[in-house]
Amino acid sequence: MILTAGQIADIECAHDLITGIACVSLVADKGYDANALIHSIHTAGAKAVIPPRYDRSAYRARNLIERFFNRIQHFRHIATRHDKLAATYMAFVRVVCAVISYRYM
Repeated sequence: MILTAGQIADIECAHDLITGIACVSLVADKGYDANALIHSIHTAGAKAVIPPRYDRSAYRARNLIERFFNRIQHFRHIATRHDKLAATYMAFVRVVCAVISYRYM
């Protein structure tokens, strides 16, 4: 996870997120459909599953990720971001992720 300012686009930190990750395919939404990012995904040896150029069966797995983020949003502390320090906020996000993954295993 990388925490950025609210006005920063998600695609700006996408290269940092995928660096060092070994996977067969990377599923993302239309906001990540940039040639440079897709090239770096292919260079890493993975398949980019991003609309409009995607495999429908692989893209269905994205639903799990979307539901996970919706569950995180139910924790008011994360949705409203009351913390002033990024480290405190990220610690709470990690605790919530652990609770959600434990609850739905």
